[in-house]
Amino acid sequence: MTKIVLLRHGESEWNQDDRFAGWVDVALTPRGVDQARHAGLSMQASGLDFDRVYTSVLRRTTQTAWHCLDAMDRTWLPAERSWQLNERHYGALQGLNKSDTTQRFGEAQVRQWRRSYATRPPPQSADAMRLLAEDRRYAGIDVPASESLADTVVRVAAYWNAVVRPAAASGARALVIAHGTSLRALIKILCDVSEATIVRIEIPNGVPLVIDLDAALPRLLPAPLRPA
Repeated sequence: MTKIVLLRHGESEWNQDDRFAGWVDVALTPRGVDQARHAGLSMQASGLDFDRVYTSVLRRTTQTAWHCLDAMDRTWLPAERSWQLNERHYGALQGLNKSDTTQRFGEAQVRQWRRSYATRPPPQSADAMRLLAEDRRYAGIDVPASESLADTVVRVAAYWNAVVRPAAASGARALVIAHGTSLRALIKILCDVSEATIVRIEIPNGVPLVIDLDAALPRLLPAPLRPA
């Protein structure tokens, strides 16, 4: 194994509105589309190429893959999608504005929900759980009511060990397009980052992160230049 590239999706509609998205299937903004395309151009300019692409089942990652690979002239690459790469499930917080939530519950409580390693947000309602359970994307799984970062690490680790790691070990060059928390989970796994440190790591939208799998040393690619 040599390198793997991680990419957080471009700006979503709820990133723009500063709302908790979680498993809610929101789309990219025009700025998010632009970020995805420029991530592709940046990787192409850096000499990166891929054999396989992995995304979550949420449209903000699949749309990022479309635009990123189109910019690289690699739309034909095989792509695999899995709920295990989904964003952390934010439970009852999903859809709420983050600033409003802080005013309602207090900064300390919201920070605990967002940035502790093992604390889960309040659970999603029974009606919302039922709708998710009926979604074909989640057939046959126990849909969570909410998740901590620790919960996300468990499911991301299972997918890494079963799917991505064997492909990378066989020589496949992999691009993983996912979310802030699911990528944070993967970085913890690959780089053996402590629980105290991983909760403080911020992953920007649309900036590729290259990880040397032999040395487990991550580096961010420079932000791509916009054409004049």
